[in-house]
Amino acid sequence: MNFTKLKDCIAGSELQPLLPFISDEFLDSIRHGDHYRWRRLVSDLPALQASALEIGETVRIGKRTDGDPEQLANLESLLRELIPWRKGPFELFGVFIDSEWQSQLKWARLAHRIAPLQGRRVLDVGSGNGYSSFRMFGSGASLVIGLEPHIPYYGQFCAIKHYAPDAPVHVLPLTMEQMPESLECFDTVFSMGVLYHRRSPLDHLLQLFGQLVPGGQLVMETIYVDGGSGYSLVPRERYARMNNVWFIPSVPSLVQWLEKVGFVNIEVVDESLTTSVEQRQTTWMPYDSLIDALSGESQEQTIEGYPAPRRVVVICDKPGS
Repeated sequence: MNFTKLKDCIAGSELQPLLPFISDEFLDSIRHGDHYRWRRLVSDLPALQASALEIGETVRIGKRTDGDPEQLANLESLLRELIPWRKGPFELFGVFIDSEWQSQLKWARLAHRIAPLQGRRVLDVGSGNGYSSFRMFGSGASLVIGLEPHIPYYGQFCAIKHYAPDAPVHVLPLTMEQMPESLECFDTVFSMGVLYHRRSPLDHLLQLFGQLVPGGQLVMETIYVDGGSGYSLVPRERYARMNNVWFIPSVPSLVQWLEKVGFVNIEVVDESLTTSVEQRQTTWMPYDSLIDALSGESQEQTIEGYPAPRRVVVICDKPGS
């Protein structure tokens, strides 16, 4: 990765504490089994110059006419080496990446309810391969920094970013816990599909609170269950085949947590049931998907007997100075 543009962007700003994480030395320190394989795959990508960047329901970079058949075949082969593609869809030089999640559906549920992103500095926690980060840039954000500690997803972002080097969208292979505390320099912070993976959801909310400028907005999306204030499901072992799910709150409990941390103007803007229209197996994600985690014809329960995944979007503000 070429970090020059990001370094130039944050040097001398409130984001300067991130500089130690923006270096080849930091990437070299990552001890993930396949880290060097993914870096090699990115370095082997064909030398193509994208004639266009179009950010809509599909994030499109380049056109098929930008390369010859051999280059495009090589590109698709290398992109398939980065399977599974969870978030998308993307299209690179005419190669359509049909991701497991139809992430444009989630974006559509919140895009017109959040504060306008025009000119805003945005933090995207749990950004995955950067699909939503690109949508944030497409909505006018001046800078988007994503956090994604899962190295395969970070590798996918690097492959995409390779062909859009000038876009002010960057992903760092960091956890929220590695971020300097209380930077207070992001106008909008997104945390989508992260909260239920945190052992301490209140600590996660406090960390998000500390990254926002006074008056900034948090966009929170998470799985929820029905129940009153104070209720939260704690799965005994797995939930929908996931072994890293800790707390799934009711909507009133989530609102209560946000209030306790200090957020104001809390508004529930969407509640939806996750279906196999939105999350499904594809040739770019050929492994088990949502349908394999649900039970029975009605698919109203997980195979463990818990309520099927339903998702809520909540927006709220950090009090102004």
